[in-house]
Amino acid sequence: MIRNIIFDWSGTLVDDLPAVLQASNFVLVQAGKAEMSLATFRAEFSLPFKKFYDRHTPEVPMPQLEDWFHASFKEAQASVVALPHAREFLEFCRAQKIRTFLLSTVHGDYFKTQCDVTGFAVFIDRPYTDVWDKREKIHEILRENALKPDETLFIGDMEHDIETAKHGGVHSCAVLTGYNTLDQLRGAQPDLIVEHLSELRRVLEQNQFQLKPLAEQSETHPLATVGALIFNRKNEALMIRTHKWSNKWGIPGGKIDWGETSEAALRREIKEETNLKVAGIDFILVQDCIRSKEFYKAAHFVLLNYTCRATGKLDVQLNHEGQEFRWLKLADAQKLKLNQPTKILIAAVLKQRKGEGGQR
Repeated sequence: MIRNIIFDWSGTLVDDLPAVLQASNFVLVQAGKAEMSLATFRAEFSLPFKKFYDRHTPEVPMPQLEDWFHASFKEAQASVVALPHAREFLEFCRAQKIRTFLLSTVHGDYFKTQCDVTGFAVFIDRPYTDVWDKREKIHEILRENALKPDETLFIGDMEHDIETAKHGGVHSCAVLTGYNTLDQLRGAQPDLIVEHLSELRRVLEQNQFQLKPLAEQSETHPLATVGALIFNRKNEALMIRTHKWSNKWGIPGGKIDWGETSEAALRREIKEETNLKVAGIDFILVQDCIRSKEFYKAAHFVLLNYTCRATGKLDVQLNHEGQEFRWLKLADAQKLKLNQPTKILIAAVLKQRKGEGGQR
């Protein structure tokens, strides 16, 4: 039974990725290197920090790199906010009397400043900050707080966090809300991968606070879902890149709730994920998606796919599931790294249009 949880900070409880990317690019520019895109940075960044710097700025002394980073980060950290579901999960831990700890590389002063914004300090029994290599600290935390490894879970967003959990002999959970990609986290082989902390709460509650192996985490029945290609007035489709589909591009959508029609579910999911209202909903096809390796966990989806058009102001606002969006003609969308169900849907729509007298 899980009685203790050790949290990583950045990418697990707070979103500081934009600020860290800005500060890291400042360091690279000062060192005469090219800036990195968000996708490149996520693929390249690693802990301990020295590994990242040794690869990209080996000729610059570490104290100078740190000075550059902190000078920029202090100006950027106003953008740091709590991640969705983090507060609710911390409150859940308190209600369940789960002991909570923090093991993070975050600078102590930044932790205090960010706690002042998020109010998270009251939920952490004991924070351990300024830790360069978490593997060197995990046993000390277990010893000082009399934590039994088989009752302790470490939650983080990076390979280093999973390695640390294994080094300490504790359970590990990877979240997709931070720095590392799904492929990177899978490579580290955590006990569990979740999209966010709300999903972890469901897993713990459903399993009486036990962690089942990843192979046993899949649903027992197929899940009915809806998704749509949304078109604007220029006949461009909205494409969204999401971490839960291996950072590939796809369409908005999600599960149908009990008692909800498929069309109502589609409108709700689109509103939640994009802030758009839609009309002209047309059914295109149904797909089976069974244990796709592109999806972050084993699942069996029955995908009901539609097309529709956006109405009103096209003010796209992605929720936590989406990383970026683009409006594209279908021919251009096909050039993206699409997940397989989206490839099939676009091909079906293009075939349908051709049969109706030409591609629009």
